[in-house]
Amino acid sequence: MSPRLVIDHLSVALPRGADRALALNDISLTIAPNEILCLVGESGSGKSTAGRAIMRLLPPSVRISAGAITLDGADILALSDADMRAVRGARIGMIFQEPMTALNPLRTIGDQIGEVFEVHTTLSKAERQARVLDLLAEVLIPDPQAAARAYPHQLSGGQRQRAMIAMALALEPTVLIADEPTTALDVTTQAQILKLIRDLQHRHGTAVLFITHDFGVVAEIADRVAVMQSGQIVEQGPASDILNQPTHPYTQSLIAAVPSLHPTSRAVVAGPVALAVEGLGKTYGRKGWFGSGRVTHAVRDVSFTLHRGSTLAIVGESGSGKSTLARCLVRLIDADRGSIQLDGQDILPLSRRDWQRHSRKIQMVFQDPFGSLNPRRRVGDLVAQGQVLRGTPRPAALEKARDLFARVGLDPEAISRFPHEFSGGQRQRIGLARALAVNPEILIADEPVSALDVSVQAQVLTLLHDLQQELGLTVLFITHDLRVATQIADQVLVMHNGAVVEAGACAEVLNRPQHPYTRSLVQAIPGRHWTPPALSAGVG
Repeated sequence: MSPRLVIDHLSVALPRGADRALALNDISLTIAPNEILCLVGESGSGKSTAGRAIMRLLPPSVRISAGAITLDGADILALSDADMRAVRGARIGMIFQEPMTALNPLRTIGDQIGEVFEVHTTLSKAERQARVLDLLAEVLIPDPQAAARAYPHQLSGGQRQRAMIAMALALEPTVLIADEPTTALDVTTQAQILKLIRDLQHRHGTAVLFITHDFGVVAEIADRVAVMQSGQIVEQGPASDILNQPTHPYTQSLIAAVPSLHPTSRAVVAGPVALAVEGLGKTYGRKGWFGSGRVTHAVRDVSFTLHRGSTLAIVGESGSGKSTLARCLVRLIDADRGSIQLDGQDILPLSRRDWQRHSRKIQMVFQDPFGSLNPRRRVGDLVAQGQVLRGTPRPAALEKARDLFARVGLDPEAISRFPHEFSGGQRQRIGLARALAVNPEILIADEPVSALDVSVQAQVLTLLHDLQQELGLTVLFITHDLRVATQIADQVLVMHNGAVVEAGACAEVLNRPQHPYTRSLVQAIPGRHWTPPALSAGVG
């Protein structure tokens, strides 16, 4: 079968002063009809640049310097801008990585999908509206009419991603580019979107370029795989070969960093109780003067015990109450009922001033390290701030910040830099350093690796484990990724709609789940039937 899309010795030049001369260096790929090619690599490898080069959506400072891209035998690089606009959407569709930034926040979902038909077809307004509803139903959005009237912020992350897929497929393109369409989505939503793309591909015979850094997704959906490193294709071939018998050291190291889905039995930590939570509840939206408003039970009657030196993973989908529970534990928000015993003392009745004297014992690493770091302050000051507020002289606090930077694998002299000057993985290490600066006994990590590359994720998890062993930390680890939970936790707590539905030893809960919700989470894990081969870890 003739390939639908051919990328032939393509190079893309970066502007002067970039970290390398070429974003893409002499890459060649082909995608056949009804085939899914997964393009895999870490952040900065050039994956998204390849997708945008095909669409001719590169920024002005980035240019194609060599090679050709042909669609059904025609060179799309030779097309005029007007002709290329006719190709986009009609013959090549693209699902962008972040739908919240790709969708116009000021227009309804129906208007934005309908615009595709308005620009490319002669359909009447009524026909366009009917096609929009058909598409929203086809991508399995509940209540298509309500979704069409909604603005992007009124939809969930999974629904926004489905709306992007509907827009990309509106004109039934022969090639679909999906740029990280499932990154940071809940495991069940991720499974639904992968199945949707596969079903639509079979139904329409679409050639799909699926860009991802998640090898679980690759195992679930790929026919062939191409691995990118620093703008070059280092290995490509059938998915089974790449996943089970990788030959290039870079591919081997990426696969070695994938967390196993099979937890090993760990000895139960029988130390003293560090944290005891009993009947904790948090409700938003109470009855007002003019009748009942909407009430959300974010946390419902949650109880658990955390022993000193142990690791407890709290798993569940977005909206399950995981992050609300964490914020209650560190008093960023106040629970409505229950008790939180920290070293035997209930911290809920404490005044804010009294709590400040105890807060050193329990610290939090936030999900979004960039959002939680003040962009106007140097990272050394951010790490030292907690010590300074507790009476440590600033020079001594900054010296400890340097020591902590070295401990978490960063250059101690980097304390003079600002947050934007670091990568995502480095910012997560800064968050760890800031939390450790006041010598906590309990560390709460809220989705600390959810959006990181697999190798960086492995590094952060290893670092967290090493710090726990070195400092005797007790860890509460919040995640929606069950692969991560299996690697780091002794015990696991499964939350659904604010309540704990299952709890126990990690190996027991994930190997033999009892609750239907837990079983649905395990069944939805992408690539759950694939076991990464035993390879040496560490990306070179």
